Amino acid sequence: MAKHSGHDNRGPSQRQLKVGETVRKELSDIFTRGRFSDPDLDGVIITIPEVRMTPDLRLATCLVMPLGGTNADKVEKALNRSAKYLRGQVSRRLTMKYMPDLRFVLDTRFDDDDRIGTLLHQPDVARDLESDTDRED
Repeated sequence: MAKHSGHDNRGPSQRQLKVGETVRKELSDIFTRGRFSDPDLDGVIITIPEVRMTPDLRLATCLVMPLGGTNADKVEKALNRSAKYLRGQVSRRLTMKYMPDLRFVLDTRFDDDDRIGTLLHQPDVARDLESDTDRED
């Protein structure tokens, strides 16, 4: 039986974090150069806040967001179409036994934060929060 199944509640291992950050850095460098044959990616500035690796390091989920969030869905689809090309570019820069497959998803964390902030400032919720703090006093 395997020593470590990868299904625990401790979060990603140090190795996963290190490989994810290395892949993120190389992808960021490739995007900075900005030479793509896909017209949907031409001239688009893309940020990569995080790359999450699976425990076996075979799949890299890249959280991406185009600058300003314009045409985000279109850019996400174009990146996934170009994933093989980008994987090849990253593999030329890194020395790894297996180069992970790349999957691109939109980073919606900031949108989620704004949505939660808006919900917390609604009058009904603010009233409930105030009554909770009054009870604690």
